[in-house]
Amino acid sequence: MFQGTNVVSGSGTGLVVSTGSQTYMSTIFSNIGKQKLPNGFEEGVRTISYGLIGVMLVVVTIIIFADFFASHDLSKSIVFGISVACALTPQMLPLIINTSLSKGALAMARDRCVVKSLSAMRDMGSMDILCIDKTGTLTMNQAVMVNHLDSWGSTKEKVLHFAFLNSYFKTDQKYPLDDAILAYVYTNGYRFQPSKWRKMDEIPFDFIRRRVTVLLEKRSNSKNSQVIDRYMVTKGALEEVMKVCSFVEHVDRDYITTFSNEDHQRILNVVEQLSNEGLRVIGVAAKSLQMKESGQSMDNEDIVEADMVFLGLISFFDPPKDSAKQALLQLAERGVKAKVLTGDSLSLAIKICKEVGIRTTHVTTGPDLELLSQHALHETVKRATVLARLTPSQKLRVVQSLQTVDNHIVGFLGDGINDALALDAANVGISVDSGASVAKDLADIILLEKDLNVLVAGVEQGRLTLGNTMKYIKMSVIANVGSVLSIMIATIFLRYEPLTPKQLFVQNFLYSMGQIAIPWDKLEEDYVKAPQRWSVKGLLMFILWNGSVCTLCDIATLLFLVLYYKAYDENDMALFHTAWFVEGLLMQALIYHLIRTEKIPFIQEVASWPVLCSTVLISAVAIAIPYTVIGDVMGFVKLPLSYFGFLVVLFIAYFTVGQIVKRLYILFFKIWL
Repeated sequence: MFQGTNVVSGSGTGLVVSTGSQTYMSTIFSNIGKQKLPNGFEEGVRTISYGLIGVMLVVVTIIIFADFFASHDLSKSIVFGISVACALTPQMLPLIINTSLSKGALAMARDRCVVKSLSAMRDMGSMDILCIDKTGTLTMNQAVMVNHLDSWGSTKEKVLHFAFLNSYFKTDQKYPLDDAILAYVYTNGYRFQPSKWRKMDEIPFDFIRRRVTVLLEKRSNSKNSQVIDRYMVTKGALEEVMKVCSFVEHVDRDYITTFSNEDHQRILNVVEQLSNEGLRVIGVAAKSLQMKESGQSMDNEDIVEADMVFLGLISFFDPPKDSAKQALLQLAERGVKAKVLTGDSLSLAIKICKEVGIRTTHVTTGPDLELLSQHALHETVKRATVLARLTPSQKLRVVQSLQTVDNHIVGFLGDGINDALALDAANVGISVDSGASVAKDLADIILLEKDLNVLVAGVEQGRLTLGNTMKYIKMSVIANVGSVLSIMIATIFLRYEPLTPKQLFVQNFLYSMGQIAIPWDKLEEDYVKAPQRWSVKGLLMFILWNGSVCTLCDIATLLFLVLYYKAYDENDMALFHTAWFVEGLLMQALIYHLIRTEKIPFIQEVASWPVLCSTVLISAVAIAIPYTVIGDVMGFVKLPLSYFGFLVVLFIAYFTVGQIVKRLYILFFKIWL
């Protein structure tokens, strides 16, 4: 028994031949469970964190020495430096990220979608390729048997008879195709009398051979003795069944001939016609065994499954979902390209894909991929939209190829054991609650309904999560770095600290409280329509352009306080502290509205009401604190009305200059980056 496998039917005797790393499960799924490489977002956060640490070490060191030369109090200077370092740290990043992810997960749950890995919500915002299986995703997964044909395309009962025996006696897990064959026989009144047969042995289905073989025995009475007939019956993927056939039966004439190239091509032509009609086809083969042959071991599959007689075909119909075409169109409008990865035949996959609107100009198959070099494989996978006849390991190679070339963020939707490798390797693994246990264990997201429309909502939620997280990172880095650089400049030129450690901590606390509403902000429509990727170069350039405007405003405030109010002496230190505290808190509250949109804030684009309420509240607290008891405790004084007039002019200038800088950045750098 494999871990994660359920016993549905049948019986057997187990013999332990290997344990631990030598087992089949361990060797086949050796890549499962290994830690995934950090994606672009994680690498970006790590880069920004290292950058902030570097800035912190340099700036804080300068501030400590500058303050020490002015105060000659080393302990006081160190405490002040530590408070500046705390102000530079984006403390709310874990809270913002996890709140945004949790909010998105709850929204997905309302759409009958369970999010197992919160990070997958964020990755869905960057996902630009979705690999999907055909059966059950693009189709209804309700196989209905249509016909039973010989190799000439004529309806023959013998083909159905042996296909029925195979499905009836196999003890491996029954698949939808087996149920469809049994239902067809029972509902159409066939009397195949399975009670007269007895199963002797079985070679179960696997995803490499893609066929199942049963050894059956039938006893019948003749005039003088009892006759024992033994048959080996094989059913499975047409290509794999034909591989083990050396003969073909002429059912009408009751004789067999050698399986020639002409027979092979004729069967393929029949199958192509059926596939063009949207039908799925499997092959049926059998051979009569002599007594000495029937006693041989079934362990060697290559020897046992050989020299079979090809009987014919069983066709099934699995209608495409009505909702699939609309969902794929909506995903395409949001920049998510769909690729179909299936084990079915290429012609059938093309037929279904055309009906649901997937382009089929570039297609390939698993056997063709095996013949390609590594470079050619990457190019083929990059172009192909339909990849058929894939084994589990080939699905894994396709996903890894997409991740390697152009660093695509790949989602994979699958529900079978054969999808386990690809599910584990994908950035976003998606399964359904009716899928195999191993598929659900490895998936990041479980769909309670196998409907692609749920994924459309998931993509939007992922981009909302990623977008609000990026807003916070931009805002916090710009505001914190700009504020700390301003403090460093003020510390160098003043004879005292621009803010005391206590005032810095209170300012930072109020600033952090105002950021709690960010996960409830909305996004522009253009942002949701395209996959969002982390760009360290673009973020650094954005910070450089916009952060400089913030620092210039702080320096303008410094010059105004020194030149207009003469607040360069320790006697006027309380006035400077109060004015710097209020300006810094108001500036940090307003920065978010400037960077959250590419449009003009408050005019062309307005934030959500929780964010607006948070901004108004923090701004009111900043202005009111100097006039309260808390302000007296912190050493603040009442500000003159002329200073508020200066702030109005300053913020108008900030919004004007900031808007110009933002437009220049978009015009000259965004497209280039």
